[in-house]
Amino acid sequence: MATTASRTSSAAPFVPEGADLAALRRAAAGCRGCELYKPATQTVFGAGPADARLMLVGEQPGDVEDRQGEPFVGPAGRLLDKALDEADLAREGVYLTNAVKHFKFVPAERGKRRIHKTPARGEIAACLPWLRAELAQVRPALVVCLGATAAKAVLGNSFKVSERRGQVEHAEDYDVDVIATVHPSAVLRAPDRDEAYQGFLADLRVVRSHLGK
Repeated sequence: MATTASRTSSAAPFVPEGADLAALRRAAAGCRGCELYKPATQTVFGAGPADARLMLVGEQPGDVEDRQGEPFVGPAGRLLDKALDEADLAREGVYLTNAVKHFKFVPAERGKRRIHKTPARGEIAACLPWLRAELAQVRPALVVCLGATAAKAVLGNSFKVSERRGQVEHAEDYDVDVIATVHPSAVLRAPDRDEAYQGFLADLRVVRSHLGK
């Protein structure tokens, strides 16, 4: 049975009202809005220019990101960099973040490897005040949701990436245009990686076209 604390957990009390991105990042380092902070190495907040026209939202930091404290610096991040470059979307002009700011994992049965575990709906909801604050500060022209967790966080729990990927949607809750696609880690896991990569790249080219570049 869920405890009262777990039912009401939220990052909201930790989010300073009207803070800029630097102040939000400092505040997020002390977030205790859900239980995920306990086993994680650190909070992994968003990174990128405050005036970015494009914001990419993933699910959560991975093992490498948890250790380094920056988003998309592991294997999936390297694939994302390659795809952004091919789609003529410079990473330097993109704000990168995740729906959940702490790495959720389970230990491997053997060794020290930590295995990614998908955040629960309550954990995603608890972390949304940080994403809302980032969106309010950056005010991007377009948000790209990488994977199902990010898409559901922004577009609602009924949204299915498999049915609507690559299409321009409007997120009423955030008043921003959104395109959903797969997470680059899904490309790395795909049976036919080249085919999956080409599909991902095609979605990013839709993004480039929508931004009018």
